[in-house]
Amino acid sequence: MVKAAREDVRSLTGPEKAAIILLSLGEEHGQGVWRMFDDEEVKEVSQIMANLGTISASVVEKLLVEFVSQMSTTGTLLGTFESTERLLNRFLPGDRVNSVMEEIRGPAGRTMWDKLGNVNESVLANYLKNEYPQTVAVVLSRIKSEHAARVLGALPEDFALEVVQRMLRMESVQKDILEKVEQTLRTEFMSNLARTQKRDSHEMMAEIFNNFDRQTESRFITALEERSRDSAERIKALMFTFEDLGKLDPGSIQTLLRAIEKDKLGLALKGSSDAVRDVFFSNMSERAGKILKEDMDGMGPVRLRDVDDAQMAMVNVAKDLAARGEIMLAGNKGEDELVY
Repeated sequence: MVKAAREDVRSLTGPEKAAIILLSLGEEHGQGVWRMFDDEEVKEVSQIMANLGTISASVVEKLLVEFVSQMSTTGTLLGTFESTERLLNRFLPGDRVNSVMEEIRGPAGRTMWDKLGNVNESVLANYLKNEYPQTVAVVLSRIKSEHAARVLGALPEDFALEVVQRMLRMESVQKDILEKVEQTLRTEFMSNLARTQKRDSHEMMAEIFNNFDRQTESRFITALEERSRDSAERIKALMFTFEDLGKLDPGSIQTLLRAIEKDKLGLALKGSSDAVRDVFFSNMSERAGKILKEDMDGMGPVRLRDVDDAQMAMVNVAKDLAARGEIMLAGNKGEDELVY
């Protein structure tokens, strides 16, 4: 809590400074800043603001001078595509903003066809298989041949052959038809793709936590629970851990077993729960299971760090197999998630 007697701006924390500045800006000028905060930041700043008490004019003045001074000396301004787009939307029509932003995004491609070249062939094929063969023929004729080949290979065979026949018979495409196809792709496909590809911050953090060793993970989760229990619970729900391998279906377990180095498997199971261990042994032949148990017994005491590394390696192999569509990962809440 900030005390009225506190006159040294340097003693204020970052969130306390933010709360004072936002209070000084007022409703009209501060609303744009509030909109940029996520829920946790709103809660944190609001709680501090509610407990500020009386802040002397000198503290406010010193804080604002410090803020302006830092901005003018360091030039620290963060410009992003998102912030630029928000700014343009305030004084330009939506269609003009979309056109401008497409032009400045650079590596993603200047035209719709350039952008399609950066879309995974499986994702593009999954969308195109529901379109008319003639429409698909137009799209594939506009993208690079190597990419078109991969998309054709990912389409259902009969449908792909129909598309090939349409492409063979296709002459020059009228401009209005091409524009209509391009507009449909922009509004129905690329816009949906952009929304689905936005990464949830908790999902990103769950992946980072997955790569911690057991002690570091426990330390961070415990500390986060004290500051934001909701965030900690969401991260834990999104994390895919070694124990989650016990939820895999038998076919996926057997595929994973074939891909795992046997010494890594024994070391990982050495530190696992009985439930996970039983799942793996039940999907092995009696002879293979016996050999593995003997190897594990022969290891004697093992370092926790080595067990963590082996378990992490198994989780990473499972994720790679899932990304290739060779196994299904079960969700942490017991729901089966199909991975394409």
